Amino acid sequence: MLSQNSIVSPLLGVFNDSFPPVMDGVSVATKNYAYWLQKKTGHACVITPRCPESTDNEPYPIYRYTSFPIPFRKPYRYGIPYVDRGFINKMYQLSFKLVHAHCPFSSGTVAMKIARRQGIPIVATFHSKYRSDFERVIPNKFVVDLIIKNIMKFYEMADEVWIPQADVEETIREYGFKGHVEVVDNGSDLYIDETKQVLRQQARNELGIPEDENVFLFVGQHIWEKNTALLIKTLDSLGDFPFKMFFIGTGYAEKEMKMMVNNRHLSDKVTFVGQLVDRQLLTQYYAASDLFLFPSMYDNAPLVVREAAALQTPSLLLKDSTSSGIIRDGFNGFLSYDQPEYFATSIKNIVRRKQRMQEVGYIASRTIARPWNDIIDEVIDRYSNIISRKNLLSRKCV
Repeated sequence: MLSQNSIVSPLLGVFNDSFPPVMDGVSVATKNYAYWLQKKTGHACVITPRCPESTDNEPYPIYRYTSFPIPFRKPYRYGIPYVDRGFINKMYQLSFKLVHAHCPFSSGTVAMKIARRQGIPIVATFHSKYRSDFERVIPNKFVVDLIIKNIMKFYEMADEVWIPQADVEETIREYGFKGHVEVVDNGSDLYIDETKQVLRQQARNELGIPEDENVFLFVGQHIWEKNTALLIKTLDSLGDFPFKMFFIGTGYAEKEMKMMVNNRHLSDKVTFVGQLVDRQLLTQYYAASDLFLFPSMYDNAPLVVREAAALQTPSLLLKDSTSSGIIRDGFNGFLSYDQPEYFATSIKNIVRRKQRMQEVGYIASRTIARPWNDIIDEVIDRYSNIISRKNLLSRKCV
């Protein structure tokens, strides 16, 4: 087991291309990995692109490198670490015990180079459906296939490949990866100290939401890949059914989503909150909501579903989506079909049985959500085994 005693100087490096103030599920996971690794070992750091809005004030070092905004993909950054001489010099001065890449792009290439240069293990987690991102901006299938092939080469070079949910294996196999994968769950840093109803009432008072309002929530990138168009069409299909809907996040489709809402005369029912970095405020929105709506076929293992579950708010997802692999319909969540009318009917049926909806939310909190504190204990144990195997292999090769 890694501990403060076993790690005197070498760092555990957590690498990702997004990190607060750029917010998404992998960004939040990266931050929690670093926070809990630092708390439990005393020697963690984050490597990520530089962001103009960043004001890093974390209990662990954050090493940022030169980047520029990705066109049509706000707020994401394209990192160019190898033109940043100061950053590269700093990386050469640091000693690492293990590096963990949470994406295969600029930060991942830095992690891989450090691992090869220092002869240490590299773990790579496959979080996202990268093909969908590239297909949106590159119309040439041959080029997209080539990009995906190169991404899979990155994972093939890792000492161990992790996926955050068992169903994600189908995606990485579809992309051409043939190696072994390990399932290591993501956690949640949100939790309930009191009963759901007490927190719900407090949250609604703070947010100015009436007690008897049906409240729905979406948290995530405002992009079409997450089926946000279906979600807005669903809200339109609800007709006279009373509700209040909150969208939290940002993305390239935000402006068009707002136009869609306006064109359907839903503006009095739908609020775009924007991106939330304040986790306490985000907790209030989860707690105030009756149902978390997440009709995405794009996501692998969305952290937001686990966060909603941690606040005893059940989720409605799509049948046969990768995200829905952790859901048993009517037990710890709800499933519907990829059509607005079906999705709207499901919402009505769920909300009309409030006690059952609340029971499902409670079960979700017990079966889906795990605190990051527990997850990182497992992570540290896995790191220790990987390091031991790497050291044993190195001795055999001498």
